[in-house]
Amino acid sequence: MNNLIAKIFALLAVVLLAACTTSKSTISNSVNLSRYEYASVINNDTYRIPAELMEYEIMLYDAVENSHLQLISDVRIFELTPSQQEKLLLVKYGVNVKEDETIVTVNFIDYLSGRPVASCRGAYSTLGIAGASHDIKGAIKRVAKQISDTFHK
Repeated sequence: MNNLIAKIFALLAVVLLAACTTSKSTISNSVNLSRYEYASVINNDTYRIPAELMEYEIMLYDAVENSHLQLISDVRIFELTPSQQEKLLLVKYGVNVKEDETIVTVNFIDYLSGRPVASCRGAYSTLGIAGASHDIKGAIKRVAKQISDTFHK
């Protein structure tokens, strides 16, 4: 009986700690996000997920594409007209896997000015119980919701 009670308390502690991870978006006060129509994910040596994690990169691209933004390849940016380039956001992402939580951050930067206009953060944790793969997927799902909420206002 005591073992059952201990397991219930442990489960409640895990649930409470997982609930403490916060997902959020930060948006510049001086920017109208509805004016942007295009997004290009920066995919260079600095912003690249290792090949063995490609499934997560696919999920990140899907998260951006599921906003109202149309994805443009970074090699085709120069084919856009100047008026289209005014409506372009560069997208940089990062994944930070820690023992206690996984955080995925997606940053949106105005192409012409280089000014960050929005940052979406998804955090998820099972405290290592379900494994890093599960935590990364959970964090990506949460950042996808933040992106959708941010760009569908």
